[in-house]
Amino acid sequence: MPPERRFVGFDAYLRVIEASDVVLLCTTPHFRPLHMRAAVEAGKHLFVEKPVATDAPGVRSILESARIAREKKLNVVSGLCYRYMFAKQAVMERVHNGDIGQIVAMQTTYNTGGLWHRGRKEGWSDMEWQIRNWLYFTWLSGDHIAEQHIHSLDKIAWAMQDEMPVKATSSGGRVQRTDAIYGNVYDHFNTVYEWKNGVRAFSSCRQWNGASSDVSDQIFGTAGSAELQSHTIKGPKSWRWKSEEEDNMYQNEHNALFAAIRAGRVIDNSQYMANSTLMAILGRMAAYTGQTVTWEQALHSTEDLSPKSYEWGKLPTAEIAVPGVTKFA
Repeated sequence: MPPERRFVGFDAYLRVIEASDVVLLCTTPHFRPLHMRAAVEAGKHLFVEKPVATDAPGVRSILESARIAREKKLNVVSGLCYRYMFAKQAVMERVHNGDIGQIVAMQTTYNTGGLWHRGRKEGWSDMEWQIRNWLYFTWLSGDHIAEQHIHSLDKIAWAMQDEMPVKATSSGGRVQRTDAIYGNVYDHFNTVYEWKNGVRAFSSCRQWNGASSDVSDQIFGTAGSAELQSHTIKGPKSWRWKSEEEDNMYQNEHNALFAAIRAGRVIDNSQYMANSTLMAILGRMAAYTGQTVTWEQALHSTEDLSPKSYEWGKLPTAEIAVPGVTKFA
């Protein structure tokens, strides 16, 4: 990259957008609303990585930017990549067509090991240290229920044809990542999401070293069940995905974006990417406060996790939430 195309600073995104035809928003999630607004105002097609915000004001900003994008007929393709996997599309089509009957319950798990940490080098300010280790600060990542488990939550929202839950009850905390280097995020969440028809989804996610891993999603119906990760239907209409077709979901989503641009078509994934982000934030709010939180409460929350200013200087680590003590805002 020539020097004149290298941009530095909190406002560097403006010059990147100006120099681009298509913009991929893949920075730390906190900055997604700011960057998306600038990109749509500049008339750029977008790939928007997940999650799209870390708090409710950010989600509302994304929805407003999406409105502007629709007016300008701009493509907005989401980084919730499972929706672009042909095998997932096939099994979900069967769920929606009633091959397992009426959905009565769901279970989704994203249990993994710990992730990377870059430590802290001499000379790094608090702001630089937090941004370089953004996974561990809720204002930057949304906590891992939003940064990682959102994929699982998006799949169950998809199974419900993007009808969102009306409330969530959750628990969580820190049992391995207790050192101050891990900021203020949790290392596990267990959440129950409930829909207006009484369907419940049991959601578990954790990042523990030395513990068993499990990434799976089960949809249980009145006439069978679906296992989304293995693309399997069990019951009277048993089925399993078989295909020789290349199916790289990461490539598929970009293929779709650029094909739409070239054909003059518009893809708009904005509603489900915003909803699934808020679904994750809803679970986090319920866990952090220890309270049952409704969808409407989460959507209209005034909690703004943004720092007071964007400067390379001091920035205290936010307090670790304590269920039953931390208040909903």
